[in-house]
Amino acid sequence: MSSIKKKVIIKNRLGLHARPAALFVQLANKFESDISIRKEAQEINGKSIMGVMMLAAGKGDEVEIEAKGKDARKAVEELEKLLMSDLEG
Repeated sequence: MSSIKKKVIIKNRLGLHARPAALFVQLANKFESDISIRKEAQEINGKSIMGVMMLAAGKGDEVEIEAKGKDARKAVEELEKLLMSDLEG
């Protein structure tokens, strides 16, 4: 099973609040891989809206995305692209 990690800086001016968190979780759930997102020592399930919102990642915060599974590389690439955008859909 493949495991891919990538550190990303949150670009959205409001951080990973409700709408961007929902977009992240919606995208994460399209992949078979297990996905986690980590901020400092806190690691959460990237497919959980409550977990992603509780992470409280703000603009400029560094988070690490990790995916484990057969589509891990694609998952991390797509989630990184989302986090690097304005996240307003």
